[in-house]
Amino acid sequence: MDFITPVVDDPFDYGAIAAANSLSDIYAMGARPTVALSILGFPSETGDLNVLREIVRGGAATLRQADVQLLGGHSVRDPEIKFGYAVTGEVHPRRIVSIAGARAGDLLVLTKPIGTGILATALKRGVLAPDRLRSMTLQMKRLNRAAAEAMRGIAHAATDVTGFGLLGHARNMARASRTTLRVWSAAVPFLPGALELVAEGIASAGLSSNRDGIGPEVLFQEGVPHPVREALFDPQTSGGLLMSIPASRVNALVKKLALARIRGTVIGEVRPRGRRPLEVQA
Repeated sequence: MDFITPVVDDPFDYGAIAAANSLSDIYAMGARPTVALSILGFPSETGDLNVLREIVRGGAATLRQADVQLLGGHSVRDPEIKFGYAVTGEVHPRRIVSIAGARAGDLLVLTKPIGTGILATALKRGVLAPDRLRSMTLQMKRLNRAAAEAMRGIAHAATDVTGFGLLGHARNMARASRTTLRVWSAAVPFLPGALELVAEGIASAGLSSNRDGIGPEVLFQEGVPHPVREALFDPQTSGGLLMSIPASRVNALVKKLALARIRGTVIGEVRPRGRRPLEVQA
């Protein structure tokens, strides 16, 4: 179950993003989502019902794209708009992909660039360029369906990158797998403008809380630029999948992703457990 407050101004896009975000947990486990229940908070006495219709329409369009049936849901009066879904999926018990299976020698593959939290904060402050808004919106609306299908039978572990940021979700994988994940910061893809904006001091409260909570578990190598360090803690909405893949299978996975028009980027490696669960190299 997941729901979010608006991250873009367009209500249809917001509804579509909320749906894609809710489906990601199912995809991250190698499962196929089947049915969903909607969750809605809306200021019914002061809100524009045309906005509400567009939010619901955007979510329904994404569910149809994912071949997911909407069975119903629940709505409440709320001064702040909230929207999302409780999603049910299915997978054979022996084929579940969890966060606990990463093995030393694996490589880490990421399927979407980082930076949606930074760009969404810039949008709220009225300083986000239209082309960067479009790229952010398109990324957040894109399902992780094809990425999940590509990793089935290949990935040792996977997680979707959302509110805890890349380093937070990598930390969770490292802890569960009793390994150390080494991230090559120069290889991590960022959305256009994200590093420039964070260098100007634009960052969400979630980034700061992620840094405070997760930072002590990260060993940063000298030479990692400050904006990159900050952006690695950026909370994501409808982020990509972070996969732990046997090194011998990475090229095959990247090719499968490319056929689905997904850029799979190798951003690090899995090491035997060290002093800290995460290491970030320049």
